[in-house]
Amino acid sequence: MNALTIVLFVAGIGLLIGGAEALIRGASRLAVALGISPLIVGLTVVAFGTSSPELAVTIMAVRSGAAGADVALGNVVGSNIANVLLILGLSAVVVPLSVAAQIVRKDLPLLIIVSFIVYLFALDGVINRLEGVILTAGVIGYTIFAIIASRRESASIQAEYGEVYGPPHRGIRETFINLVLIGGGLGLLTLGSRWLVDGAVEFARLLGVSELIIGLTIVAVGTSLPEIAASVLAGVRGERDIAVGNIIGSCLFNLLAVLGTGSVIAPGGIAVPENALAFDLPVMIATSIVCLPIFINGGEVKRWEGALFLAYYVAYTAYLLLAAMRHALLQLFGIAMIGFVIPLTIITLSVVLLRELRNRRLVPPERP
Repeated sequence: MNALTIVLFVAGIGLLIGGAEALIRGASRLAVALGISPLIVGLTVVAFGTSSPELAVTIMAVRSGAAGADVALGNVVGSNIANVLLILGLSAVVVPLSVAAQIVRKDLPLLIIVSFIVYLFALDGVINRLEGVILTAGVIGYTIFAIIASRRESASIQAEYGEVYGPPHRGIRETFINLVLIGGGLGLLTLGSRWLVDGAVEFARLLGVSELIIGLTIVAVGTSLPEIAASVLAGVRGERDIAVGNIIGSCLFNLLAVLGTGSVIAPGGIAVPENALAFDLPVMIATSIVCLPIFINGGEVKRWEGALFLAYYVAYTAYLLLAAMRHALLQLFGIAMIGFVIPLTIITLSVVLLRELRNRRLVPPERP
């Protein structure tokens, strides 16, 4: 294996992380200085900023040809799966996460709907340019939705976001620094994405696996590192609503902005391999659906639920690797998951959800 490939691949991940951090800091501070609500900054600017590595990698990948397109699709789908199972799971294990009512009522159902729309678009084997335009237009609709929703948020949530992004600084010096951070962040993202995509394609060739597998695993986790850092730190600092909101918002941006933009730029759209249509896209949809009973249960993600998410991410990754190697244990592993682990999880979550709903009916509503 070429040592230079490994060095550039790792360096690419480092540049993506640094670029995303610089972009988030510069954009969020500039937005607050321009008088934009800190809550809107959190729901849009930061969510988009943490998804900027996925966007940079996707644009670079689709411009590099058919092999890169597989990396692009795997990057988006794998990042959304990692966002929920890995990042949300890890954050909840560190500290139980609060779930705002808006996420249960609006953001999460919207994510589920968009996930189904992407699957429908992919049924013919390609997400074409028109469908990409529709997805990209959805970003505008989601931003308007976030602005309207922000006006209805409680003062405590507004204050929580305000503590994260701080008071506005409107001086010329501060504005210049923020613009430098934004420009530098974009530059690092561009260079880092090029190195990461080139390294990912080379890894796939050397290891004898598909570019889709590399995109679903190594590239997806690498581009999701900003979400990991943002969500874990938010949970540790006590900003537990922000941790969940950033993850759900990032998933939406991945599907609408990242996949949509990639489909518009790619000649002929982004091709969807049969195995992605049969397995990875349904897994992505399932991970968003399973959040509903967990989010509703007590309005938080508990540690054991976070551990459950992490266990499923390990199982998902193990399945991908076994399938790539055509290992003899693959069939046994699939039987164990479908015949025992998944049904047991569904039963457990159903019992927990029914108990929560019953407890809510037994507790009378508070009088104003």
